[in-house]
Amino acid sequence: MASLAGSSISMQPRHALVTSRVSGLKLVSFMNQGRSSLSFGLRSMPARLRISCAAKPETVDKVCEIVRKQLAVPSDKPVTGDSKFADLGADSLDTVEIVMGLEEEFGITVEEDNAENIATVLDAAELIDKLCSEKSS
Repeated sequence: MASLAGSSISMQPRHALVTSRVSGLKLVSFMNQGRSSLSFGLRSMPARLRISCAAKPETVDKVCEIVRKQLAVPSDKPVTGDSKFADLGADSLDTVEIVMGLEEEFGITVEEDNAENIATVLDAAELIDKLCSEKSS
């Protein structure tokens, strides 16, 4: 007996699993005493969605430190890449001061257009890495 739950397959030991490949399609059959009890095809699919963080971990950490200091965030409240400035209590003036602190720390200049798009620590870190790499090019 075979059962399919989520993405895992469990089988009792007396069953055999037979696979074969036909032009990119992998055929899978479960055999029970010579009789096919379940058969289906699996096709490899290319990844359609990739999530990646372009920012270096050390940049994210440094931005977290600067944000924590600038907003006087208590040490028991986490500040991570996903932290939104507004959720940490920042108003528009605080956000401007954070950007100024980041510019000073990393030796970059953040244009107003880019500064308006910064909502999270990760947004800031990704922008900083981008500007630093452009600066060194």
